[in-house]
Amino acid sequence: MQLNITNETARLRAVVLGRADSNGPTPKPEDCYDPKSLAHVLAGTYPLEKDMVPEMEAVVAVLKKYDVTVYRPELIENCNQIFSRDIAFVVDDKMVKANILPDRANEFEAIRHVWETIPKDKRITFPEECHVEGGDVMPWGDYLFVGTYTGEDYPSYITARTNDKAVKALQAEFPNRIVKAFELRKSNTVARDNALHLDCCFQPIGHDKCIIHKEGFLNEQEYLWLVNHFGVDNCFHIDKDEMYNMFSNVFSIAPDVVISERNFTRLNTWMRGHGITVEEVPYAEIAKQEGLLRCSTLPLIRD
Repeated sequence: MQLNITNETARLRAVVLGRADSNGPTPKPEDCYDPKSLAHVLAGTYPLEKDMVPEMEAVVAVLKKYDVTVYRPELIENCNQIFSRDIAFVVDDKMVKANILPDRANEFEAIRHVWETIPKDKRITFPEECHVEGGDVMPWGDYLFVGTYTGEDYPSYITARTNDKAVKALQAEFPNRIVKAFELRKSNTVARDNALHLDCCFQPIGHDKCIIHKEGFLNEQEYLWLVNHFGVDNCFHIDKDEMYNMFSNVFSIAPDVVISERNFTRLNTWMRGHGITVEEVPYAEIAKQEGLLRCSTLPLIRD
């Protein structure tokens, strides 16, 4: 397979979409990887497989409508395989195997059938100490935007997924890009105070626009850099509740076509007002796990 991902919004041709069948039992509180999942476990509202499978199939229908080739992970019994963006990501013509939480390492084996279709010199595996997940990595123009957390208390945050060693490794692997890192706000216990990945508080859409949540960034100057880069009139700002509901985690099929959650009324109206076709799907149950449409998709080929 000849990979090609140079930005976040060019016309999509092939993608890996996660799966929600045989998702396993509701996790115990101590086994949760993020504060939003934990809150729903404690409240007795954690999503059920019977509700999540139809949500993912609605995305399949949209992707097929636009003639996108859809790959799915092989089934691992009783395993959450929804968030394929966590386990690998593509930049330019290379796929990087993510160094994810150790308890989730077997999820990568479920997409090995895709990995092995890629030329060996285009398969990248970083050293174990380079922690990185695909939700933190966004190619855009000359840049590679990377969400990170570099505080000395990094090891205490299960929500800190990409470290400074990975940022340096990405710069070495992609020397023709400017790797621009952004420090993200982390919380193990309060979902509204936690930007799990960069795509939980920011994402480019269209040709020159973005969705952004100011409080997701630890450094105001880094947030302001993005606002200046895109232009204030091109930034759709979301509040804490909208960030919690994953407004910034939509998924672009093309610059003028975006898959979005059907309840994101304010965002969907704004996008349509800027000439973007919004394909609405139900995804509120999956969103309870602090991930949405971008998290569920691993793009392989864009025009």
